[in-house]
Amino acid sequence: MEVLKFGGTSVGSAQKLKNLLPIIKNDKQRIVVLSAMAGTTNLLTEISEKLYGGLREDASKLIDDLHRSYQEVLKELLEDKNLVSEGTEMLSAHFSYIRSFTLKSFTFKEEKAILAQGELLASALFHLYCIEQDADASLMPALNFMRIDKDGEPDYFYIRENIKRELKEHSESKIIITQGYICRNAYGEIDNLKRGGSDYTATIIGAAIMADEVQIWTDINGVHNNDPRVVENTSVIRQLSFDEAAELAYFGAKILHPTSVNPARDANIPVRLKNTLNPDDEGTIIRANTKEKGYRAVAAKDGITVIKIKSDRMLLAYGFLRKVFEIFEIYKTPIDMISTSEIAVSLTIDDATNLDKIERDLKNLGSLEIERDRTIICIVGDFIAENKGTTLDIFNALKETPIRMISYGGSRHNVSVVVDTSHKKKALNSLSDKLFRKA
Repeated sequence: MEVLKFGGTSVGSAQKLKNLLPIIKNDKQRIVVLSAMAGTTNLLTEISEKLYGGLREDASKLIDDLHRSYQEVLKELLEDKNLVSEGTEMLSAHFSYIRSFTLKSFTFKEEKAILAQGELLASALFHLYCIEQDADASLMPALNFMRIDKDGEPDYFYIRENIKRELKEHSESKIIITQGYICRNAYGEIDNLKRGGSDYTATIIGAAIMADEVQIWTDINGVHNNDPRVVENTSVIRQLSFDEAAELAYFGAKILHPTSVNPARDANIPVRLKNTLNPDDEGTIIRANTKEKGYRAVAAKDGITVIKIKSDRMLLAYGFLRKVFEIFEIYKTPIDMISTSEIAVSLTIDDATNLDKIERDLKNLGSLEIERDRTIICIVGDFIAENKGTTLDIFNALKETPIRMISYGGSRHNVSVVVDTSHKKKALNSLSDKLFRKA
């Protein structure tokens, strides 16, 4: 069995929903994981913000506008009058549910329930289209089997046991449609997977059923060896290892969330990245090992804050690093990179939500320097830090780029540097010229 996930851009209109069926239909039984239609989650978030602020009339107007847009999608998607009537009732039920939150107090719990409607709407609409096209399809609600524990992590035992039960009820269907992103929490309330969203759902399902392959469908042919939005004439990487994919995803490649790699890697399930606009292209396959060596790709992660803590003592005191890390743990702020010397520690974060509190607490340990608007550039490949030429190629490419930090040797798949974001474009192009466009 295969698991196919389609993101918001792939289900962003009635025509795009129609385009999915030829991709999905074949002789194999497939689980199809759908995201919300493009833009829906943002609008549902905006509705939630209005409700938080007590702006109920503004929220009601946004709900009405969104309802009308889905009615237009329905009219374009379906021709059968009975199915149009069924779809109209389905839309009315979902939007009546959303409107019900304008009549009562609104909390974080209610927001999760509202956000879930995007995936539920997209999957319901696509299911109706499959029925109209006589496709052998059924709808398997993710809320019946997808659950997170008290720590917000997937409850794998619960998921495995319940998805087996659900699949027995759909054993005769060739296409089994479900929702990405949404789940229930340990208390049975509607929640979501947050990190990785629908990609995460697909790899969790793939691992739970030991799928032959998980396919992530988006609007690009696969992972490119550099950012095509910044660098011209990039090329698709046809094979990546799980380690390489995780490094690229974490350090800026937008095609796959880093958390999504873990379930597939743990279960050794191949993940293929493909393009709904060019379905015949083979895409990028991610598996445990590949034959490819050397430099594979470059990725960049913006919005980085560099924090330098200088100890009040001449040498780092015993326990100094522990105290530094504890502060970031208290405020649940991950550290991307770290560099140390005898009296100072430099590190980077990409979540500055609690920066003021972190800064206040770190000042008790020493003096601080904080730099904002930095970018991490990550060079990924299957190379060992001690290989001849590794640093020479990279730093020759970056010889005209001021470098704020370097992470080298911590991973055999990654050399990372921090630069001012204003130097990002030049650095990425220079790296492509030096590493991938050699004469």
